[in-house]
Amino acid sequence: MTTSLQPPSPLSAPEAPAGSDFARLSRRVTAAGLLKRRPGYYVARLSLVTAAFAGGWVAFVLLGDSWWQLGTAVFLAFVFGQIALVTHDVAHMQVFRKRRPSGIGGRLFGNLGVGMSYGWWMNKHTRHHANPNHEELDPDVSPDILVWSQDQARAATGLPRFMGRHQARLFFPLLTLEGFNLHVSSIRALRSPTMKSKGTEAALLLAHIVCYLGALFLILSPGKALAFLFVHQAVFGVYLGCTFAPNHKGMPTLTGDDRPDFLRRQVLTSRNVRGGPVTDLMLGGLNYQIEHHLFPSMPTPHLRRAQVIVRDYCAEIGVPYHETGLFASYAEALRHLHRVGEPLRGRTGLGD
Repeated sequence: MTTSLQPPSPLSAPEAPAGSDFARLSRRVTAAGLLKRRPGYYVARLSLVTAAFAGGWVAFVLLGDSWWQLGTAVFLAFVFGQIALVTHDVAHMQVFRKRRPSGIGGRLFGNLGVGMSYGWWMNKHTRHHANPNHEELDPDVSPDILVWSQDQARAATGLPRFMGRHQARLFFPLLTLEGFNLHVSSIRALRSPTMKSKGTEAALLLAHIVCYLGALFLILSPGKALAFLFVHQAVFGVYLGCTFAPNHKGMPTLTGDDRPDFLRRQVLTSRNVRGGPVTDLMLGGLNYQIEHHLFPSMPTPHLRRAQVIVRDYCAEIGVPYHETGLFASYAEALRHLHRVGEPLRGRTGLGD
């Protein structure tokens, strides 16, 4: 496993042998035209997100030094989440065909827009897609503050050992810190000697910080500015966490040499979330997580149609395909967090 930051690269499914299960599925999806670009959709989506971003800050200036700004903070938290979702699509080359415009767009939306290092996130997300829910290879299930398996719980020490005992209860409160963690991790990543475009990444992150904090403390009194900062970043963190948590948390994890073929590696570790247009909007299409992992460069509006093909194909070849409602997905994730923390509660004689 490499831990060095690599240049942005297309996050797409690897080539599969012509007779593999994935190759047969891929031919069906391709024949349905679901891998074709949707430039009109992305022009509209990027325009709406940009307009919402600009409108939120115009409202911020017009409201002035008022406690009503906390409402603006909540609105901008949603907009920041939508920008992060757009950055995700750009990174997967759903928007632009080539790496260079994807890198430019990703850094403008990610670094400048929400203060997230595109290079750091690309490295992390690429490794996640290659080995979802693999405890040694997927950074999203590496033990940190939380633990994701009972083996990780047994090996935990210090703060993770304490947090792991109660992590199901603490999960949503901890998400209020995820926005801050995103910024801190992005800045720390700039210290890596292998970070590509380090100057550009640093300049755009600095511009975001200066403009963001400058606006808050120029328009608002110090107390209101700090309140806005906390509410905005806390809601942003919860929104991001609620967008990504249903995708894999509580699904089977892999260890060591566990390496199913590409189709099973992606399907068995992913969860879909049922819903309509509102769910699609709020989760940015990531509610079709299985289809997204199988076809990462598939435009978001095609995922709903692809689901029917993928679900039927999985039934045809006998591969379990898991989907559930939004709140049920959170319940599954929380039950998993509670279950994997059992060795820590047993070690201290604490019960829940």
